[in-house]
Amino acid sequence: MNVARSFVMRTGMFLIQPSVQVMAARCVFAGPIMRVFPRVSFTQSRSWCSDGPVADRDEVRLHRLDGEDNGIVEVLMCRERARNSLGRVFVGQMRELVSSLHHDAAVRVLIFRSLIPGVFCAGADLKERAQMSNPEAELFVHGLRSLMNDIAALPMPTIAAVDGFALGGGLELALACDLRTAAHSAQMGLIETTRGLLPGAGGSQRLPRTVGFAMAKELIFTGRRVGGEQAAELGLVNRSVPQNQTGDAAHKEALSLAREILPQAPIAVRMAKVAMNRGSEVDISSGMAIEGMCYARLIPTRDRQEGMAAFIEKRPPRYIGE
Repeated sequence: MNVARSFVMRTGMFLIQPSVQVMAARCVFAGPIMRVFPRVSFTQSRSWCSDGPVADRDEVRLHRLDGEDNGIVEVLMCRERARNSLGRVFVGQMRELVSSLHHDAAVRVLIFRSLIPGVFCAGADLKERAQMSNPEAELFVHGLRSLMNDIAALPMPTIAAVDGFALGGGLELALACDLRTAAHSAQMGLIETTRGLLPGAGGSQRLPRTVGFAMAKELIFTGRRVGGEQAAELGLVNRSVPQNQTGDAAHKEALSLAREILPQAPIAVRMAKVAMNRGSEVDISSGMAIEGMCYARLIPTRDRQEGMAAFIEKRPPRYIGE
């Protein structure tokens, strides 16, 4: 099968959809995974978490910005007592939320941030994990890996705002995002080898692709943690800034980055993400073919016509995502 035909079949002609094999796998694992990650309603009675009211059991929720920031959406992580560790309820809610965003054309940029001071995500919930049998633990990690793949497959640009600890699965969550900002005081690391494990939610694959194989091996073999400044030097994060008094410097920097992306043509941005993500998985010749198909998808759009008209008329473009 040629590359072009394979790409179209795998992406549903530019709309990223699961392959037949992945769909079959999801059917096989759907029952057990849903038992591990229970479906949780987001319509519970109200309580408070950090910066405002949330449902009693909401450990993850959405915040849609408005006004000039309309199109920027934030995923708020709010599992305060367990430092956003990846427990059953947290992962189940995140899975449901991410699934709801896959076909939301109103979202132009997505930011993952924590409402818990000093922590992005502390990684595995070791107390829960200790109560699992070996088969249950294996199934749980399979579901966690699937969640990170779903985050990576989101069609809009995603940004992780790391204002504190991002360890183990917490860093794997950040690595599943397209871009990362970090405070100088943040601590990041794939520390699984210090617990007798290896990164099991995509870290062993995404870290080498981010910082290079030699450095990734050093970081994983040693379980070393790095601060925000070193993470920027390694290419682990895009931007690192000094922490501020309110403890949200990385979030503010993520907002600044999102505001740079927001005015750009949304279909073009999404297609650029497809071209780069899919192209990085194949040889350069095949990647060029993927780029060509993504480019062709943009030619008939109204946004392309608007971009040309705005250039000729010497005015800012007004993109509508069509």
